[in-house]
Amino acid sequence: MSQDNNYSQGPVPLAARKGVISLTFVMLGLTFFSASMWTGGTLGTGLSYNDFFLAVLFGNLLLGIYTAFLGYIGSKTGLSTHLLARYSFGIKGSWHPSFLLGGTQVGWFGVGVAMFAIPVSKATGLDTNMLIMVSGLLMTVTIFFGISALTILSAIAVPAIAILGSYSVWLAVNDVGGLDHLRAIVPETPLNFSTALALVVGSFISAGTLTADFVRFGRSAKGAVLVALIAFFLGNSLMFIFGAAGAAAVGQADISDVMIAQGLLIPAIVVLGLNIWTTNDNALYASGLGFANITGLSSRTLSVVNGIIGTLTALWLYNNFVGWLTFLSAAIPPIGGVIIADYLMNHRRYAADFSKVHFLTVNWVAILAVAIGIAAGNYLPGIVPVNAVLGGVVSYMLFNPLVNRKFVKLPEVGHAE
Repeated sequence: MSQDNNYSQGPVPLAARKGVISLTFVMLGLTFFSASMWTGGTLGTGLSYNDFFLAVLFGNLLLGIYTAFLGYIGSKTGLSTHLLARYSFGIKGSWHPSFLLGGTQVGWFGVGVAMFAIPVSKATGLDTNMLIMVSGLLMTVTIFFGISALTILSAIAVPAIAILGSYSVWLAVNDVGGLDHLRAIVPETPLNFSTALALVVGSFISAGTLTADFVRFGRSAKGAVLVALIAFFLGNSLMFIFGAAGAAAVGQADISDVMIAQGLLIPAIVVLGLNIWTTNDNALYASGLGFANITGLSSRTLSVVNGIIGTLTALWLYNNFVGWLTFLSAAIPPIGGVIIADYLMNHRRYAADFSKVHFLTVNWVAILAVAIGIAAGNYLPGIVPVNAVLGGVVSYMLFNPLVNRKFVKLPEVGHAE
């Protein structure tokens, strides 16, 4: 299969690897997303001051550990999530996670486009559909240039969002009497703590499962772990704090809405646009890699096609946002769990030349493990996404060795089939 500059069919060569700083900007560009602010607003109005920080920090620590595992594997091998899935799911078996992950990222792209267009339309009076088409097209054009465009865009967006957002929240908190006032607020409708943790982890575990797609460009596995922890533990926590502070101060969770309420219209549009642009381009990039694994086509071309689809369906996706999140919270995590479990059990196999590795056509144990993980997330008590990951890990570790021993002559195929 032909290789493209996104390395969708093989490992990233050492000459194309990047340092920790540039990858940190890319990953922070991913986690700086308005949806996390929305969830932060929900937590901020449903939890006490101390419980809010406990839920956010503990939940994002769990998310950071999960993504750090995947980041380590990605950097160690130089492979995308979808190529890593071939080891555990098989050649054609990997199409299942690629379709699910790629499809959800197209959905997130569409949601993001609408999340930009709708508030800007309300604030300026411009037509929503026109804004959706223009912003979706611009976001799609930049992804054509791959990881380099993501790096440049994130290097601009991340500092701008952090500085303007922090200033806006500082103004908002001071307007309502400072931190002492926020500490004294008692939630009118208290939120269960385990539910809060599920919201924190579930809000970004879909994109987190694709961590390897980005940090496979890292020069060292230790650096990839650091990047994942910074992005998901620190970066995502900052978005939750922005959302909670805004919700408490002016009744709006999204930092752009807070800034509009403060009369900062132009900075609000800039922050909202950059916030969503970086995350959306990461989503398109990952979706292209997923469908490239299935079709063998250029991931760059597929990313552009996915951007067009996401733009055209943006309003529908936006209107079904809550149901979408609920589905993702249990359906995605077991995939990452299976990939992690296979690497822990068979890490020496990953050190071989990828072009010479042989894979099963379909490993049904991996598919079963995902199904068990989904069931564990839905039916076991505790934190839904965490149960789903652990369900996938444990069931794969238990059943895969048994099946492999029983069917040692199961036919295998080369990676190029």
